[in-house]
Amino acid sequence: MDRVALISGGAKGIGRAIGLRLAKDGWSVAFCYRTSADEAAQTATDIVAQGGRALPVQCDVSDPEAAARLVRQVEEAWGRIDALINCAGPYHKTGILRETAEGWASMFDNNLHPVFYLSKAVAPGMKTRKWGRILAFSMADADQLHAKPMVTAHYASKVAILVLVKSLARALAAHGVTVNAISPGFVSSASAEEQEEMGKRIPAGYVGSVEDAANAAMYLISDDARYVTGSNIHLSGGWGI
Repeated sequence: MDRVALISGGAKGIGRAIGLRLAKDGWSVAFCYRTSADEAAQTATDIVAQGGRALPVQCDVSDPEAAARLVRQVEEAWGRIDALINCAGPYHKTGILRETAEGWASMFDNNLHPVFYLSKAVAPGMKTRKWGRILAFSMADADQLHAKPMVTAHYASKVAILVLVKSLARALAAHGVTVNAISPGFVSSASAEEQEEMGKRIPAGYVGSVEDAANAAMYLISDDARYVTGSNIHLSGGWGI
């Protein structure tokens, strides 16, 4: 079967790595990006080189109407969406007492709300076909409910992702659709020196790669994970547990 994935934030980083892995398995990969047309074009070229079809779309999925249009565009182009991988989401660091209303809202608008908008839009087709995979990305210690005074808004949005994932998982389980989270710690493409320094904080002793995230995603997307839903995979080498 020619399966179709939609990846938000798929032009770079973890989203790009997942798209390339899916392409190797023959998936058609649609992905959205916001600003970097050059990055998107290169990712699309690389997806095709790996054997998949590529559909890059510039889209701000923090806008609910734009998110719904994106899903319709992919479904009209390729007839279906079998997997939704939510990788879009910026990082914002500032002290909680210096946080602005705009900064606070942006973390939820860009990290949490698109997962809801896109999941709701792809769910009807997945329910009809009795098969679907939805993935979202949280943060390695989000389930610990730690104090995070320097990244409170970002952290709170990632905690909320876990609640949303469990709620969607329960709502869609009877329809053959699984919904799961992956929670990375330090996953970096930084220099060797930077990674060595960060690795000192990680029990495993090294910083993970985007390919590690792609490996976890590929399992959750596969038929082998058909009975896994509402789960949260820590991807942190022991950091945050």
